[in-house]
Amino acid sequence: QVQLVESGGGLAQAGGSLTLSCAASGSIASISAMGWYRQAPGKQRELVADITNSNNTNYADSVKGRFTISRDNAKNTVYLQMNGLKPEDTAVYYCNAAVRATMWTRALYKWGQGTQVTVSS
Repeated sequence: QVQLVESGGGLAQAGGSLTLSCAASGSIASISAMGWYRQAPGKQRELVADITNSNNTNYADSVKGRFTISRDNAKNTVYLQMNGLKPEDTAVYYCNAAVRATMWTRALYKWGQGTQVTVSS
């Protein structure tokens, strides 16, 4: 059983910063892509950023230049450094990872429970 546990959400003022962390634990042989998604009230879940196991990154246009995704493969952890926060960044942020439990099984996408980020104007 694999679990993803997020931390680091909270309240920030516009222009401020927060750092999210997501640690994967359990039966893990390897993790390929890891990423962050977010869902604001009344909106669909959207990709914020993702990163491959060779550190290739991809960002939503709305966060380019403000957010930075990184990972520590030894710790099975992915981070999201969020700078220049805006009220429209307010959402529940979810961690996602493609996890292989053994070297002989296919990767399954796992989700964290979500962490609230609220940005006040």
